[in-house]
Amino acid sequence: MSLRKLLQLSAGAVFLLLSCFGDVVFGEIGNSFSKCHRFFYKGTPPTGISAAAYQPICQRYKNQYHFASLYHRHHRAPLYSAYILSPADGKRPISSWKYEPQLAFSRASPEMQQFHYPVDQNVIESQAVLDDYKNSKFTKGHLNPSSHQKTKEDQEATFTLTNIVPQQKGSNSGPWNNLENEVLRKLKAFCKGSMFVITGAMPYESGPRWINNRVSVPEYMWSAYCCPSYRSDLHESVKPFFPTYAAVGRNDRNSGEEIVPVDVKAKASVRGYDVRRMSLETLEGILQTRLKMPISLFKGQCG
Repeated sequence: MSLRKLLQLSAGAVFLLLSCFGDVVFGEIGNSFSKCHRFFYKGTPPTGISAAAYQPICQRYKNQYHFASLYHRHHRAPLYSAYILSPADGKRPISSWKYEPQLAFSRASPEMQQFHYPVDQNVIESQAVLDDYKNSKFTKGHLNPSSHQKTKEDQEATFTLTNIVPQQKGSNSGPWNNLENEVLRKLKAFCKGSMFVITGAMPYESGPRWINNRVSVPEYMWSAYCCPSYRSDLHESVKPFFPTYAAVGRNDRNSGEEIVPVDVKAKASVRGYDVRRMSLETLEGILQTRLKMPISLFKGQCG
């Protein structure tokens, strides 16, 4: 066989191989969190989540992984973000909002990118964009808040819309913010090692509600932490909070009170955005009922 013929056959074989794998994603978005499993307790993401629409994202910025998010393509919002809590070194950075290129183009850059105008139509169709939040009366609610991240790069990485859900201001700057600060204090005072946090959104049971007919609004926010190594001299009043604890917060003043009761004595600006603290088991039971999936957030219950 001539050399020319051999080269033609080889080229054809390579083309056929690439065609067979034409839909494979070569980057940080794939079918698992294999590249960023360290953000989960014992390297194990939550189990029991079965919907095919969910997309694992290893959140990469400046050539480093900073946290993980499970993104719902149809809702254009994350179900949860998972991270290791580390107190911030400084003030909240002034950071540009970012998007995930690989949601729009599978072979795009593996790093989150800043929005530039005009925004590519493929980006608009694949995920939330800043215009979705304009005149929506919702704030951009971080699931992984910048205050829970240590370095400037860690904090900047949280400003991606794949880590954001539409959150009412009364929740975002009120009771939910108080919960975030409370969890941070527990880490500083009682944890001896890493604190693994998973924070997520709970859609309406009656079906999705939207901003801009594009981005799903959560009825509730939820969060849970796992602190496997903690002080042995905990006071009895603190012991129930370790190694795990959880909470659910209201994002709709008009929701019923079967999950989170309303404190009628609260200030008018935050009334109806209450947060209920609870055990991990209670939260998982609520998620199982509302999402119709047997979710387990931490391997062995952070045992």
